[in-house]
Amino acid sequence: MRKPLLPLCLLVFGLAGCKTQPKIDYTALDQSGMWSSNLAQIKKMNVSSAEVGELTKLKHAGASDPLCLSLLKAARDHNHEFSSGDSVIELSGAGYTDAQILEMAQADKLDALSSDAVMLKLIGLSNGTVQVVIERREQGLPTLTSAQIGRLKNIGESEKKILELIYQGLSGPQAEAYVSRLESARNHSHTEFVRNRGRRPR
Repeated sequence: MRKPLLPLCLLVFGLAGCKTQPKIDYTALDQSGMWSSNLAQIKKMNVSSAEVGELTKLKHAGASDPLCLSLLKAARDHNHEFSSGDSVIELSGAGYTDAQILEMAQADKLDALSSDAVMLKLIGLSNGTVQVVIERREQGLPTLTSAQIGRLKNIGESEKKILELIYQGLSGPQAEAYVSRLESARNHSHTEFVRNRGRRPR
C-alpha cells in the first residue's frame, strides 16, 4: 500500500517546483525597440526579471542590441547575472565605445572600473593613454589611480611623463610617495617665488 505514495509525492513536489519559477515579463524590453530575433535569443538564456530591467534600461539609453546581448553573455561567462546597466550608461556617456565597454565586461570589471574610467576622461587624457590605463587595470597590473593622475596634471606634469610612470608599474605606496614628493617640491617653489616677489629692493 505504501508504494504508490512515492510517485504521488514526486508529482506534488514537481508541481510545487514549477509554481516557484517566476514568469518573466518581456513586454518592456520588447517595447524598448529590441528586434524580435534578438529578444528570442535573450529568452533562451533564462534571464531574470532584474536582468530584463537592466537590459531595458540600456535600450532606453540608446544601447544597441548586439551590445546588450554581448554584455549578457559576458556576465554568463563569469557565472553571474548582468546587473551593470548604470555602469554601462556612465561609460557610454563619458565617450567609451561599445568595444571598450565590452572589454571591461569580459574582464568582469565593469562596476569596478566604471567610476575611475569616467574620471580619466574628465581629467582630459588622450584616448590612447586612457586605453593603456584601462587595459592595465583589466589585467590587474599596478598603475596610477585617476586621482593621482589628476594631481600630476594639476602640477603641470606632461602626459608623456605620466605615461612613463604608468609603465614603470609603481605600487600604490610608491606612486603616492612620488606624487606627494612632486607636489611638495612644487608648493615649495611657489612659496619661494611669492616671497622673493614680495621683497622690496634695497
